[in-house]
Amino acid sequence: MTKPTSETPAEDGAALLDDVERFHRRFNVFPHEAAYVAVALWDAHAHLLDCFDSTPRIAFLSPEPGSGKSRALEVVETLVPRPMLAVNARAAALFRSVSDPAGRPTILYDEIDTVFGPKAGDNEELRGFLNAGHRRSGVTYRCIGDGGNQTVQEFPSYSAVAVAGLGSLPDTILTRSVIIRMRRRARNEKVEPFRARVHEQQGNALRERLATWAKSVQDRVAGAWPEMPDGVTDRPADVWEPLLAVADAIGGDWPQRAREACVTLVKAAQVNDKGSLGIRLLTDLRDHVMVGIDRLPTVAILDRLNALDDAPWADLNGRPLDARRLSRMLGEYVTADGQPIASRNIKTAGSVLKGFYTEDLWDAWARYCPPPSASPLLPLPDGADTD
Repeated sequence: MTKPTSETPAEDGAALLDDVERFHRRFNVFPHEAAYVAVALWDAHAHLLDCFDSTPRIAFLSPEPGSGKSRALEVVETLVPRPMLAVNARAAALFRSVSDPAGRPTILYDEIDTVFGPKAGDNEELRGFLNAGHRRSGVTYRCIGDGGNQTVQEFPSYSAVAVAGLGSLPDTILTRSVIIRMRRRARNEKVEPFRARVHEQQGNALRERLATWAKSVQDRVAGAWPEMPDGVTDRPADVWEPLLAVADAIGGDWPQRAREACVTLVKAAQVNDKGSLGIRLLTDLRDHVMVGIDRLPTVAILDRLNALDDAPWADLNGRPLDARRLSRMLGEYVTADGQPIASRNIKTAGSVLKGFYTEDLWDAWARYCPPPSASPLLPLPDGADTD
């Protein structure tokens, strides 16, 4: 791998990434233009991993098989440094691979639904590895040795990871990922058949060009603080910062295309993000149950929640939401004065029932729930700004 000299001019980054994008387009049908931009930038960023404080995961997800997820990983495999295909690999094998003195791999984990899918149960060890490896400072601790001679050893976890699978992923991984929602090809969407013994060589040639280009820009990329598009902050900004830094180093129309892709994919992820079950509960209470009223007995809240279409409340692991679980879930959040949300007495005709007050929920609604799609006529708390 040669370093550019005066006799060998540096690679034109924009032309190179154009070639990488074209290579993907030959074999992959992604759901929109933003996905091609993001995937090509992700390929390039894997060659510059030590320039960043964090690395985004890229997740090819689909509701049904036959949507091109595995093919996307196959093409990525030809373009990234030291690719390591992992199907049903355990965390112990992965963190030892990342610690390999020969070099850090790029982990390509296919069929990730077999690890995190609804029938797989939790896999906290692998989840912890993937979460820790998002940051350059991330390490995994393990006891090494036998019996009483064990010592604690830390293993670096920082590595580029691409995953593919059916359904979704744990929120802790999704929020660290660029999400590509794959779908089956329509009849009018054509791609070339991917023939490994032919096309791997072509992809590997691009990989060598990416590696050479990366060496020529690594000092500039390491000190970069790319400007974020309006509205992209917090975790989405962490995810996209390395990709935008790469785009700025590439030049041409890639900085603009990268930021347009960033906005498109961040908004798409927010639309598909249903949040935790607790946030879903708060949102359903705000938008469907306690609209236009200032209090409601628990029994009425449960009736309304369990009657909602496309809501999980009537069947939570085979049982409907009950008063005890409702109180426990809401008790995880606090009122505006810092007290846990709790049921209170509500006087009704001839009796007193336990229930919840809108004023106790307002602060949690403002902090955790997404903006309502419409403006429900909720009673405002005392002193609320009506402008």
